[in-house]
Amino acid sequence: MAAFDDEKVLSVHHWTDRLFSFTTTRSDSLRFSNGHFTMIGLRVGGKPLLRAYSIVSPNYQETLEFLSIKVQDGPLTSRLQHIQPGDSIIVGHKPTGTLLIDYLLPGKRLYMFATGTGLAPFMSLIRDPDTYEKFEEVILVHGCRLASELAYRDFITRELPEHEFLGEMARRQLRYYPTVTREPFATQGRIPDLIESGQMARDLGVPELNPQVDRVMLCGSPQMLKSIKDVLEKRGFNEGNTTTPGDFVVERAFVEQ
Repeated sequence: MAAFDDEKVLSVHHWTDRLFSFTTTRSDSLRFSNGHFTMIGLRVGGKPLLRAYSIVSPNYQETLEFLSIKVQDGPLTSRLQHIQPGDSIIVGHKPTGTLLIDYLLPGKRLYMFATGTGLAPFMSLIRDPDTYEKFEEVILVHGCRLASELAYRDFITRELPEHEFLGEMARRQLRYYPTVTREPFATQGRIPDLIESGQMARDLGVPELNPQVDRVMLCGSPQMLKSIKDVLEKRGFNEGNTTTPGDFVVERAFVEQ
């Protein structure tokens, strides 16, 4: 059995000159859990050129969606950013990753901390009914340089609350906290600083992060992962993995090229 499927690009959306997303067909045989990533790419010179991408679309959707940065000299994204509907990409058969609800201990409140395209896996998780069944409150924190890079902002704030099946849960339990670092915005600053200063807790009207009740998922730049991991461990949070559930989990498969 081949390790990859050839899928057809269905749509492409360019958010900014640095950020785009696209949807593709999905093989009937592809199975994944919300929060997983898989290898995707293009055939270059007859050989697959692949990178790990988290899956934006929830696992019950018939199509696949991915979010990507554009790196002009990146081996893959320099090519991938030019795809058009009708083009083919290759999608790996073995999704995996650590951002699964099952890898967290039970808790009251779930924080999802993302920077840039690290938002991708959380887009599937906030459309998973299990997320709302296992946590009373779900707080999605997305940090970017510019407000224009807050991908899916309108979907999160306008469309999801009106969703036929998920809308009621999203309205009642989902909190969205966007922040930017390089221009004026309602919330400004790096996520670790907003946690440490207490600003995030004050803005949200919730207690400070506490390993007794809070659970955390992290996905984003290596610098962000290290910074927030340090903050959490200093507060007594223990990291979980695919074999041992914990207070927080980290996805380290991050596309930078």
